[in-house]
Amino acid sequence: MKKLDLFFAVAALVFPLAATAQAVSADTAEVVKGVTAHRGNSVQFPENTLPAFQSGIDVHADWVELDIRKTKDGQIVISHDADTKRTTGVELTIPDATYEQLQQLDVAAEFRKHKELTLQQCPVQRMPLLKDALALFMKQNRTHVSMHLKVDCVADAIAIIKQAGAENITGFNDSGLNYVALAKKLAPEIPIFWDRLPNTNIDDDIRVTKEKGFETIVMHYSAVTAENVNKIKAANLQAGAWTVDDRATLEKMLQLGIQRIYTDDPKLLITIKRELKK
Repeated sequence: MKKLDLFFAVAALVFPLAATAQAVSADTAEVVKGVTAHRGNSVQFPENTLPAFQSGIDVHADWVELDIRKTKDGQIVISHDADTKRTTGVELTIPDATYEQLQQLDVAAEFRKHKELTLQQCPVQRMPLLKDALALFMKQNRTHVSMHLKVDCVADAIAIIKQAGAENITGFNDSGLNYVALAKKLAPEIPIFWDRLPNTNIDDDIRVTKEKGFETIVMHYSAVTAENVNKIKAANLQAGAWTVDDRATLEKMLQLGIQRIYTDDPKLLITIKRELKK
């Protein structure tokens, strides 16, 4: 039995909310467009873990977003923070640690503590490699995955994507221009979602986005206005927003015409979008 298949066989027994990869392969239901599960379904599962990604697939999110970094020994791992303290309770700096050292840590530890879950309800999780996450997404063809480039590992990530044959289900996002511009240059077929900060100048953003060939401008939700959304759409670009978890703000984003929303709670956003269709 392969390592990932063994993981999901065990997860089905001890992590009730995680469905098996085999079940996903048989599920042909359509995704709900415009829903990006931020670090996976991170309301219900420890962020940036395989169960969180699997849940993003299971709830039919259009995209799952994850964060990538590079270890001391050159491995591309998935972690939002540069150090491990917030998720594990143990402080290691990822660029100064080997993959083997990071594998000794439980990245579900602080989630379990915060949610007051037992070890059976929330088993130990190890920091995934990007290649393992891609292998999970390649088991289905509905949900896409966007990699947030936290450090200069663009070429490494593209090599892993191409080795997996995953170009058609992947994207890149980041607020910095250098990383996403390099990604578009090295792999022009992979879409770019350019994350913008609250004080961004939308006119400048549109100009740069068109020059670089990006597809989507993702505003911080506080910068979303009808005027900004209309300007983005008039430029034949997609308008997105990050990161929104409450019903009122999600509904506001949809009313303003936002087409792509990052959320820790993809099930809630999907519920709202389905309600609006009725």
